[in-house]
Amino acid sequence: MSSAAWSSAPARRKGAQTAERILDAAEALFAERGYAGTHLRDVAGRAGLRTPSLYNHFESKEALYAAVLARGIGPVLELLSELAEAAAQAEGAPDPEEVVTRVMELLVARPLLARLVQHETLSGGRHLSPMLREWLAPTFARAIRMVELSPAARRWKREQLPLLVLAMVHVVVGSFTVAPLLADLGLEELSGGDALARQTRFLRDLAATLFSAPSPPARSPRWT
Repeated sequence: MSSAAWSSAPARRKGAQTAERILDAAEALFAERGYAGTHLRDVAGRAGLRTPSLYNHFESKEALYAAVLARGIGPVLELLSELAEAAAQAEGAPDPEEVVTRVMELLVARPLLARLVQHETLSGGRHLSPMLREWLAPTFARAIRMVELSPAARRWKREQLPLLVLAMVHVVVGSFTVAPLLADLGLEELSGGDALARQTRFLRDLAATLFSAPSPPARSPRWT
């Protein structure tokens, strides 16, 4: 490595750390206030920077918001793509309990993601929708195909299968969306510990039930 490259390495690491700090601050503010209610000066202040310094890392509020969404949603979509690909190679459907467990792990690591998605959805999805079309649409289509090949296809009508996938997304993401309300009401927090474990177990059981085959009808008693 040349001396110039060696001397620039710490600067690159410092720049990456600063960008990550900006993303953390922006994620918290966007989750709290939404896109329209968040100003770059507030992000810079929370990150301990002057506003002009923020532009060294993100050229606009739109670019910063896109980076926040990509950092949060990207790992979830990558996981879904990974599970879909593995299931396609095995010519079957992924274990719904495993899917729930791994998605919950990602959401626990970034609990503000659900609120970000909620704000974006309520505002019409102008920023999130293009990202979802590019990343999620192929994965979602494959997920529906896998459900068609799973025992769930014998429980639900064909036109209900996309709604089944969406319902599980709503339930899992919604667990984190309403978590602050539950805490304010004095109910369980979902930040960790026993409450999180119970919620994860419940969602695993729910997925196992919804995606399972229907039970055979009970036989009528035979009278002799």
